[in-house]
Parts: sequence; C-alpha cells; structure tokens
Amino acid sequence: MPVCLGIGIAIPLSLPGCAPIDERDTQANPSAVHAPADFEEPLAGTALSFDMVGVAGGQVMMPDGATAEVAPFLVGRHEVTWDLYDVFLLRLDEPENMSDDEDGVTRPSKPYIAMDRSFGHAGYPAISMSARGATHFCEWLSLKTGRPYRLPTEAEWRYLCAEAGIAADAAADHAWFDDNADRKTHPVGTKDADQLGLHDLWGNAAEWCVRGPGDFVALGGCYKDQIAQIGCDAVMIADRSWNESDPQFPKSVWWFADAGWVGFRVVCDPE
Repeated sequence: MPVCLGIGIAIPLSLPGCAPIDERDTQANPSAVHAPADFEEPLAGTALSFDMVGVAGGQVMMPDGATAEVAPFLVGRHEVTWDLYDVFLLRLDEPENMSDDEDGVTRPSKPYIAMDRSFGHAGYPAISMSARGATHFCEWLSLKTGRPYRLPTEAEWRYLCAEAGIAADAAADHAWFDDNADRKTHPVGTKDADQLGLHDLWGNAAEWCVRGPGDFVALGGCYKDQIAQIGCDAVMIADRSWNESDPQFPKSVWWFADAGWVGFRVVCDPE
C-alpha cells in the first residue's frame, strides 16, 4: 500500500484515501507524527546563519526494492555554501592566536588550488571536498551550535527527493544542469524551491550521503550532467579519477583535484 506523507502543509495527493499528516486523527493513530519545526541557525562568532527545514519522515523505496523507514528530521534548505565552509576551513570563528590544540577540531588542510574552480564563491555551494571534509564540517558545526549535525543517510536523501515533487519536464525550474548551467555551479536558492521548500536537491552540486559505515555516495547529479542524469536515481561513487591530477604524495584525503561537482547539505535530528 502506498504511504501518505506530509510536512504540515496542504499537499495535493492523488492517491485514494490519502490525506496530509496533520489532517489525521492523532488520538486514534498515536503513531502519526508531525514534521519538526523549521528554524534559522545562527553561527556564533560570525554574522552568518542558515535555514533548517523540518520533514515528517515515512517510508521510501530503495534501489534494491527494499522499503526503508525514515524518522522525522531537519535538513538544510540549501547546500552548504562557501561562506559557511570557509569559517570551518580558515578558522574564521576563532581568535587569530588560537592553536590547533586549543581548538580541538580537526580541519582540512588548506587547498593548493582554487577549489571553487573560479565558478564563484560567496553564496555558491562549497565543492571539491571529500566525504571526510564534509563529515568533519558536520562535527565542527555540532560543536559550534550544540545540535547533532551530520550528513544525510542515503535513505533520508531519497525520501527528500521522493517528496520534493520535481517533475522531469519542470527540471529547468528547479535545477542547474548541462542545458542551463554553462558548465559551472550557481548561487544556491536561485532556482525555484521544491514542495518541501528545498533548493538545488537536483543538480548544481551532487550531495554527499552516508550509504553505510565508512561508505559514502554523492546523489542528485550536478551542473555538468544532462537532464537524464540528474534526479533521485543519480548516484556518483568516488574513484581514483576524482583525484588523479593531485600532485601531492600521498594524495589529499580532504580535497578532490578533479571533482569540482561534489558538495553536501546537512541534516540534524529533532531535539
């Protein structure tokens, strides 16, 4: 049986018998849940903040045909931007004389080339970092805010994509891809939001997600992909070609010299 999902707003549903979750009788159905409340997260020590969107969770079909249960969670409205990532990378939130030992945070090595690929910086999605660089950002962000930020699981991201309501014939309204991106990323939030209120879930930068312990995939496709290559079934798995031209020995564990298309967005669990 199909599962009806909702996020606290009226969403037209064509399936018979389905209703948005806040129209259910929660006393008769104590398992019914609501989406966590949206909020804006300020970043202490800076003038920056970012928006988190609550989603109710539910069931999602995985590529192997299995059904995964997704608990309620919150997700970034946009992909993480360079504005935020630079604070982490360049220690812009700390006094200049603070040592690494005092800070207690593992941060990436500074890149030896412009990892924004000269596409643009302020307001653009942060790109080119490895999954290690994305996960350590989440650990730092958790320490800064007191909330348990992390990368989404593959099931959570696929749930978002299933609920986003983006039709293939309307992809250009929501996504940057080969036909409209001019071979580069674009500032986040410049395409229409999807039904969840998220931007750039398809295209722009592919997004790091957790497939399993120590196993990561990048989902959604990116600015260089054709329209048939973006969307819920778009999967990228890192290989040697992503860092082939890195002259360092050993090659960087933080950055990809040849993968300027991968970024991420953050999620957190309700308090």
